[in-house]
This record gives sequence, C-alpha cells and structure tokens, in this order.
Amino acid sequence: MCLGIPGIIESIEGEEAMVDFGGAKRRVRIDFIDQPRIGDHVIVHAGFAIQKLAEEDLSLIMTTIEALGES
Repeated sequence: MCLGIPGIIESIEGEEAMVDFGGAKRRVRIDFIDQPRIGDHVIVHAGFAIQKLAEEDLSLIMTTIEALGES
C-alpha cells in the first residue's frame, strides 16, 4: 500500500513542478502524468505526481482527510 498526497501544481519547469500541499510547497517530478498544467490537482507519492484528479474526486478526498484530522 502506498500513501499519495493531493496537491495543486503552481509552476512547471521542465520535468518538475512546484506543488502546493495546503501551504507546504515541494518540487515534484511530473514525468508520469500526461500534459501537466498549472492548476492541475495531482496525487503525489515519493516525489512523483502519479495521477491527475478530477474536481469531484478532489472534493471527496479533501472531505475524508479533514474528517480523519478531526478524529
């Protein structure tokens, strides 16, 4: 099992992007996703964006994460 963290792409430089994880920003590789764009929501694991997220999926994930933080 792996843990992926959702974030949003803020800038792109070559094969790397600056991704915002709710205020914490990290540089990640974007080799594994097709046509990454600024503003895309992505799942990041081990420094790599591994999947783009649809807006409805992001909403469900964020609600679940917030609920886990409250328990």
